[in-house]
Amino acid sequence: MEAATETIRRRLRAVPDSPGVYLLRDASAQVIYVGKALRLRDRLRSYFTPGYAQTPRIADLMRKVMDFEFVKAANEVEALVLECNLIKHYRPRFNIRLKDDKNYLYLKLPVTEEFPRVHYTRRILDDGALYFGPYTSAQSLRSTVKSIRQLLPFRTCSDDIFKQHKVCLDFHIRRCPGPCEGRIDSYEYGSRIRDVALFMEGRSDVLTKQLRQKMNERADALDFENAARYRDQLIAIEKIADRQKVLTRSREDQDLVAYAREGRDVFVEVAYVRQGKMVGHDGHALEGAGEAPEAELLRAFLLMYYGSATHIPRTILLAGDVEEPDALTEWLVQRRGGPVALEVPQKGRKRALVQQLAETAQEELKQLRIQADYDRSRTEPMLTALADALELDEPPHRIECYDISNIQGESAVGAMVVFEDGRPRNDHYRSFRIKHTPGPNDFAMLQEVLRRRLERLEMAQRREDATEVGDASFSSRPDLILIDGGKGQLSAAMEVIEDLGYADIPTFGLAKEREELFAPGRSEPIVQEHDSPGMFLVQRVRDEAHRFAITHHRKARTRKALSSPLDSVEGIGPARKRLLMRTFGSLPAIREAPVAEIVKLGIPERVAVRLKELI
Repeated sequence: MEAATETIRRRLRAVPDSPGVYLLRDASAQVIYVGKALRLRDRLRSYFTPGYAQTPRIADLMRKVMDFEFVKAANEVEALVLECNLIKHYRPRFNIRLKDDKNYLYLKLPVTEEFPRVHYTRRILDDGALYFGPYTSAQSLRSTVKSIRQLLPFRTCSDDIFKQHKVCLDFHIRRCPGPCEGRIDSYEYGSRIRDVALFMEGRSDVLTKQLRQKMNERADALDFENAARYRDQLIAIEKIADRQKVLTRSREDQDLVAYAREGRDVFVEVAYVRQGKMVGHDGHALEGAGEAPEAELLRAFLLMYYGSATHIPRTILLAGDVEEPDALTEWLVQRRGGPVALEVPQKGRKRALVQQLAETAQEELKQLRIQADYDRSRTEPMLTALADALELDEPPHRIECYDISNIQGESAVGAMVVFEDGRPRNDHYRSFRIKHTPGPNDFAMLQEVLRRRLERLEMAQRREDATEVGDASFSSRPDLILIDGGKGQLSAAMEVIEDLGYADIPTFGLAKEREELFAPGRSEPIVQEHDSPGMFLVQRVRDEAHRFAITHHRKARTRKALSSPLDSVEGIGPARKRLLMRTFGSLPAIREAPVAEIVKLGIPERVAVRLKELI
């Protein structure tokens, strides 16, 4: 530690006196904290000044810090953006973060397409589509979409199904207007999608006004069937609008943000007010809060939440003061492209609304703690028992398990599953297509997978530019590695692990036949009761790895079964492949077709010539 401290002292002299972001790393080079500073030099020097740690959380952080990095920024707002992105990527254990934010859902309306498909997504792309979210509850979003489809039917089918030009069951039960068969033109369908967007934005007054106008136009044209359809939609939407509670006389959009806190547990509730009416609310658990001040909690939440929100209102009402309000406001203004005000109401109607929301957050937190206590009561004994059985220094936080699935070397797939604190971390699961191991050699395949995974970890630890973020799963160091297999598989795995310098990571193999655990260098299995809590956890992790490997192996077999010689032709992608098969019907027919006929489909002549040569 002394050598590391002296190295840090020397490096501190080179830190600039400018705005930026700093990353603190532990002994294994993991990023454990990301922070922003107006003056990087002063902030970093203060961290390494004896006696600086003012709270147990900071003291614990500084005990683990072995190195730091910094990234200069042009100004405070640019530093804020960088801080937000790095926290979302690294999810450092000492930062306050949204729990499970990688699993949040959005509703996507690709309005630039002729007949947009409304669907769910977990990623926001810069593709001109409209996105609504994030939603913490998938069930809540699906319920909302189900209600909208009853009022304003739209397509949800994939493009492959849509291009078959045949209506499906959704059309017959009036959940889709049938654009695939031309039952509705692009103008009318586009108008309907715009109505869906208005509904999602909470603009029920604008939507009802437009529907009433359409109803009257159809009635004037003696088109009573469509006039009646618009009338029914209008009545249904007005009923929904009537159920929405009127909160303010103001017609401007507002978000209300309140929170509840008990010890280290924090729950934040956000309510959405549109056109003066409450149109919805959502709750978010925070992790990594420790004993951080409430102004810091609120700042961290606003940064994470509005960093991924698709709509930022004109006014955000807060239950308490927030850290760095000026920088946050300027950042929100840039994200919104218009004025934003952060307000902390002290009295009156606004204050009462925020307090009511805080009471809701308190109830949600109570339920969350009950569930968390139940989960801990199940997982903590398992982790403790496992640490005792494997003679680990402490219960493992992150467990990774590896398995291989193939049939005589064909469609071979490697699987990596991750458990954190005894629970699956699904967003960190990864599958590997075996690339460099010919034939049925499970040991070599396992070595290939481990080498590729650990080399990614090594790259993440060596990365010089902290803004170059890679795969979060591969940049996280495991506390325990499990191999699905006995002494042979474990020995093969250890060759790679030791070769790459990770022999300090505890690694064990679980043999299938007798459910025996093996440690490196020991011929006899670890004595463990088969019904012990630790063994139960190991088996659960192994079974999950086996399931994940088989699932991706089956997908690989399916892809191979559906492949054709067309896949090997450069310039023929999935869309052109479907076009050729739909036009000519079979591979022999494509072989017989003249190049000129293929070119008529919009395929370049050079690609058509190459196609004829290769098939």
